[in-house]
Amino acid sequence: MLAEPRSFCAGVERAIEIVEVALERFGPPVYVRKQIVHNHRVVAELETRGARFVDTVDEVPTGAVCVFSAHGVSPAVREAAASRELTVIDATCPLVSKVHQESRRFAEDERTILLIGHRDHEEVEGTFGEAPEHTLVVGTVEEVRELELPRDARVAYLTQTTLALDETREIVEAIHERFDDPRGPGSEDICYASQNRQNAVRAVAARTELVLVVGSVNSSNSVRMVEVAQGEGVPAYLVPEARDLREEWLTGVASVGVSAGASAPGELVNELLMRLAELGFAHVEVEQTATEDVVFGLPSALKNPKAATA
Repeated sequence: MLAEPRSFCAGVERAIEIVEVALERFGPPVYVRKQIVHNHRVVAELETRGARFVDTVDEVPTGAVCVFSAHGVSPAVREAAASRELTVIDATCPLVSKVHQESRRFAEDERTILLIGHRDHEEVEGTFGEAPEHTLVVGTVEEVRELELPRDARVAYLTQTTLALDETREIVEAIHERFDDPRGPGSEDICYASQNRQNAVRAVAARTELVLVVGSVNSSNSVRMVEVAQGEGVPAYLVPEARDLREEWLTGVASVGVSAGASAPGELVNELLMRLAELGFAHVEVEQTATEDVVFGLPSALKNPKAATA
């Protein structure tokens, strides 16, 4: 049972295309701060074309071309890039940029921002950096309840875009219980692609005895999809590559659900389906719960090379 939608979302497709076009426009090497998206196969293939992935802009030669990953960066990173006179191309997902804008708006309103997410995730690091003196990261209901803030504190909340809907809803409810007048974003922060893939994997879990989600171990949205399936009472596993499928998972199983995180290429799904066919699961049905037609354009730096600045 193949979930639809699955694999690449518009933000991921845009980020990968940005690196590809930058390589064509400027020639290799093109430096990319962090992984452009959280998938090992994507990163490896771009490396073969001349992309160089680095942890900090300090590793980028002065004046070189540097792409910021889809997860966004803090103002401090932008300043560091400017000091090195880098030609910056920003591949931040527009939905992440929206959260950054909301962070700046709440900070200007002198509110304490409760950023719901995982502290060590690159997206959270970037959003936190917009207003570090105003922001607290919370990851659980317990952390909300333990905040050393008065009940009438002026607070607002924002969300990492790749979280699970149910998990986030509980934390938001805890914030409303804890504070008198919390303010939230104008619209949901969790991205449409994460929502759609979680809904699809939930539908597949309802009809199968085992769920496999293709995605890298550092892909937050892929890990959340596994947790969503498990929450439906079905065994579920993350499968970075077809070779990671363990045959014992299939013992006594008659139906298998397959999906993929928003950063996982379709070729990895096809390879897993081929492996499952070899193991006796050759008949494939599609469970479609949504249709996606979102497209994000390229940044001005690639439409007009003179527009590329730090």
